Amino acid sequence: MRLIRDLFSQDEPLVEAVQFDSVLNPHEVQIQFTDGTGDAEWCRLDVTWYTSGAYRFHYVDKHGVNWRFDNHPTPHSPEKHFHQPPNALADTAEQSCLQVEEPRLVTRAVLKLWRRAYETGDLSHLNTASNPS
Repeated sequence: MRLIRDLFSQDEPLVEAVQFDSVLNPHEVQIQFTDGTGDAEWCRLDVTWYTSGAYRFHYVDKHGVNWRFDNHPTPHSPEKHFHQPPNALADTAEQSCLQVEEPRLVTRAVLKLWRRAYETGDLSHLNTASNPS
């Protein structure tokens, strides 16, 4: 999780703050941005990475828009899946474009996809890359 924190801090100029949910027993790293996609004035990515290799990158912004890249077993969607904006509902899960599994590569891919959505103001292409990293 320190690697994920450091990648966001070093690679994204819009990151305002990066912190763990707990100093002693962290389960999540929370990345606060100074701006969000579209007309959102801020956004946050909450990232959880498990020792099993499962992960969750959950985006939320000022307007309550949510989307999520997940990698975990579930009976209703592929193991690596994406929950579409604006609500990231369980029944919107579809196959994720992320096929890499190494934390550094997944983090860079999510950051690249977020950055593309931010620059274009278009969330519809978040899960349309060909295995980005």
